[in-house]
This record gives sequence, structure tokens and C-alpha cells, in this order.
Amino acid sequence: MLVPGLFIYLPSIGGAEYIGLIISLFTVTAMISRPLSGKLADRIGRKPVIMAGALVCFICSLLYPVLTTVFGFLFLRLLHGFSTGFTPTGEAAYISDIIPPDRRGEAMGLMGTSSSLGMASGLSFGGWFISTYSMESLFYCSSAFAILSALIVITIKETVKEKHAITYRLLLVSKVDLFEPRVIMPCVVMGLCAYAYGTLFTIATDYSTFFAIENKGLLFTYFTIASLMIRLLAGRASDTYGRVRVLKFSTMIMTIAMGIIAFASTKMMLIIGVFMYGLGQGANSPTLLAWAADLSLPEHRGRGLASLYILMEFGIGIGAFFSGLIYVNNPLQFYIPFGVGGILSFIAFLYLWTRPSRVSAFK
Repeated sequence: MLVPGLFIYLPSIGGAEYIGLIISLFTVTAMISRPLSGKLADRIGRKPVIMAGALVCFICSLLYPVLTTVFGFLFLRLLHGFSTGFTPTGEAAYISDIIPPDRRGEAMGLMGTSSSLGMASGLSFGGWFISTYSMESLFYCSSAFAILSALIVITIKETVKEKHAITYRLLLVSKVDLFEPRVIMPCVVMGLCAYAYGTLFTIATDYSTFFAIENKGLLFTYFTIASLMIRLLAGRASDTYGRVRVLKFSTMIMTIAMGIIAFASTKMMLIIGVFMYGLGQGANSPTLLAWAADLSLPEHRGRGLASLYILMEFGIGIGAFFSGLIYVNNPLQFYIPFGVGGILSFIAFLYLWTRPSRVSAFK
């Protein structure tokens, strides 16, 4: 909801040169808070972790109109990232707890579909809200949605039976909390595939300009539609045919899509490539989440899912950084970052061929 307005708001307070930090600062704290959120989800419960993220969002949205300096804004973006570092980790762990393993893929697909719908509608709503009312009103509206989500979470039943009291030591992240080794396989695939996602979202707008596509959000619309179409189907398929089999399909689709985007010579080729990538990424995400949940022990499921999210954010960040570094506003360089994304997706495909095609770790 806030994203469209933030790119307008920051220049209005004198921070035009810091536009690139709007997403990157948010992503940094989301990533570094994952080990703590995973640990707390396992020790104090899923609900407190979900609610903590919602409350951070509530507080930050209230403070944007108050801290109106560039430094204050950037500080809030850094703080705001904790919301994404906490809430999705708790949500994925909670869903894994309450859904039978043989329907876990379907559940993750449904969660992903809901998230995508929320993001897509939030972007549209945010743009309309700013033009109709004001940026300050949008901040307060975002805060209201955040507190509403926290109130909804209060009504659900906690799934962690043996909860620990919150102490200073519990808030310290040790070496063992940083990564769950049982989920190394889905994490490898996630890290390799996330590079392409970071690349697409960093330079797709410039690619649109190169092909004279007036609506700069058109490519993202095709991507979102394709992702929504397949998420639930892919999740169900992974429950029936196995996580690895679905991931072999999704990584190959992503490889082909990156190749089409890299060497697109027409507007239609570019749209087809982005749509195909949406299909591949939409199938990839819920299946990897379900696989990580399968492999994690119940008492360490929060840590396992947090590990997967860490690799996702790391891959996206690396893709965003290096694609910008390679592209440097030169249209002749488009094929390089997308080509690298295709190669890494293909490496993920080859890696999966060394894995057994089993539904879950419980079989």
C-alpha cells in the first residue's frame, strides 16, 4: 500500500538521491531479523511473532508523518523491515503446524495467493488513495490495516505447547539460531532462483521504457496474474507428486523465461517471458515453503522457515545489486543480468536432479 507513495514522498522532503534505499534498507532488516523471529516463533509461540511484525508496521506508519526529515524517514524504513522479518515467519510456521503434511503445499499456495492479492490490490489502492486524499492520510490508513491484522491474530489459537518466558538471553541470537541445516536443499534452490526475481524487479521498468511500453506497471501485472494462476495448483501438485518434481518443472520454466527476457527483440516476446517467469516463480515459492516445513523438526520449524526466507532475501538483494551494477542504464546490457538469472535457475534445476523425488521428509 505504501510503496507507490514512498517514491513520491521521499523526494518531496529532499531525499531524491536516496530513492534506492527505500527497498534496500527495508530488506536488510527483514533479513537480519529472520534468525531472531525464527527462534522466538519456536520458543514463545507463533502468535507473538506474527503480532510483533504487525505492531512494528502500525508504529512505523504512525511515525512517518511525524519524522519528516530524510534521516528520520530512512531510520523508519530500516525499522519497518522488522515487520516483514517477523510476520511471514510466524505465519508460515503457524500454517505448517495446523495443516496435515499431505496438504501443506496446497496451504502454502493459498497463503501465497492471498499475499499476492494483498500486494497487488494494495499497490492499486495506495496509488488511488494518494491521488484522492493525501500521503499523510495513507500513512494513517496503513496503520489502521496493521492494527486490524493484529486484532485478527488475537482470535487464533496458539500452536506451540511448551512456551518459554521472554528473557534477555532468549533475545540473543547464537550460532545455532542462524541457520537450520535440515533445510539446506530448499535453501540452495531458493537462493539460486531468487537472483532472477531481484533482477526483474530492479530493471524491468527500464526494459519497459526500451520497448516503449507506456504503462510501466504492465510487466508486473502480467507477472502477478501468472503467479496467481499457478500458486494453488502447484501447491496441490507438490502434495500429490512430490516437492522435487514440481520444483524441477518450475526451475526449468524460470530458466526458459529468463532466456526469453534476456534476448527479447519485441514487446510481445518480453511480455511472454515475464508471464512465463511468473508461472515459474509462482510454482516455486509455495513448494519451497512446504518442502522446508517438511524437513524441519516441529520444535525448530520457525528456524527452518526463517532460514529459507533469509536465502530468499539474500538472493533478491544480490540480484538487485548486481543487475544494476551490470546494466548501468545501457540497453545493450539487458541480456547479461537476465542471462545470469537464467544460468542460476538452470543450476538449481540440475541440483534438483540429484535429489530424490519424494513428497516430504516424513515418507
